[in-house]
Amino acid sequence: MSTQGKKSRADKVTTQTVVDMKQSGDKISMLTAYDFTMAGIIDAAGIDVILVGDSASNVMAGFETTVPMTLDHMIYHTSCVVRGVERALVIADLPFMSYQVTTKEALISAGRMMKEAGAHAIKMEGGKSISSTVRRIVDAGIPVMGHLGLTPQSIYKFGTYKVRAKEDKEAEQLLSDAKRLEDAGVFSIVLEKIPSELAKKVTDSVSVPTIGIGAGPHCDGQVLVTHDMLGLNKDFSPRFLRRYADLHSSMTTAVDQYIKDVKSGDFPNENEQY
Repeated sequence: MSTQGKKSRADKVTTQTVVDMKQSGDKISMLTAYDFTMAGIIDAAGIDVILVGDSASNVMAGFETTVPMTLDHMIYHTSCVVRGVERALVIADLPFMSYQVTTKEALISAGRMMKEAGAHAIKMEGGKSISSTVRRIVDAGIPVMGHLGLTPQSIYKFGTYKVRAKEDKEAEQLLSDAKRLEDAGVFSIVLEKIPSELAKKVTDSVSVPTIGIGAGPHCDGQVLVTHDMLGLNKDFSPRFLRRYADLHSSMTTAVDQYIKDVKSGDFPNENEQY
């Protein structure tokens, strides 16, 4: 059955749905959410997947990187999103240092995200270094989405947010990591900020769906940060971002008018009081 277009509210998206979409050639739509209200809006609009990203560190908390996010922070944001969603698949990032130390700690972190927050799956950054951990988590019955290319949790290692895997050696390693993650049991892989042709090669080489962000049109799906694509964030303008609205300007205008109405005594009027 085709998954294109808006589904009925009863037709919940699962990890198997996402895998089937790759096989049928249906593109996968994915956006971020961090709170109940936003999650409800984009879920009702028909989005396939909602990512509770550790980008909440930047978008919601104002930090420069994603590194400060804790597991408790992510559990809180994810639980808010899950309560606002009826249909979409909800995936939550495991934050920095919640899975890198030991496999046991990673499994506990993933378990908490599922049990306490109600996430449907978790996402982890990395390739070879986390493959055994991914396998252990998947074996425990927890679906895992991988993440390769630019991995923001490693920003202090890379020292830059520039495009990754432009050189042959790193490109070969990324392709190898994608296959290793597939073997470990991930149900999908995010490819962030890598050359389009490499993304195509990875997408064609693995059986699981790829979700691109700054990785060109050949991935099986696309993801953007909702606050960016709605134009709430005016300071972030990478090449891969398409703004579908200018809510920053709309909200500024609305707040300005509200202030004027309060100052002038126009609000509340006779119809806005009891």
